[in-house]
Amino acid sequence: MKPDFDKGNGLLPVIVQEWDTGEVLMLAYSDQQAWEKSLETGEAHFYSRSRKSIWHKGGTSGHVQRIREIRIDCDYDTILFMVEQVGGAACHKGYKSCFFTRVEKDGRFLEHAAKVFDPKEVYNK
Repeated sequence: MKPDFDKGNGLLPVIVQEWDTGEVLMLAYSDQQAWEKSLETGEAHFYSRSRKSIWHKGGTSGHVQRIREIRIDCDYDTILFMVEQVGGAACHKGYKSCFFTRVEKDGRFLEHAAKVFDPKEVYNK
């Protein structure tokens, strides 16, 4: 058995969850090559839809995701990586989780988390 990449026209969503707390850190996409690289290295690799290439999560920032467990849904078309988040931040904007914005009942968006790092210092070297 393997993920059914054909269902997603070659790309499947990957939910990334922190291993020890269960917090959802991010959602990304995988193609067959990124899947195989993740299995091979034990660290999260994804497919960047904007760059149209494989990327190693944390390859630039050092905030890699060590995969502790992989699960797949009943239709084999959604992947769950349960990871150890190195460096404390999954979000390229400097937050622990990419889901740092809360939507209020009145529709307002509120950032409700503190940054773990300054992205200008990490990505503009």
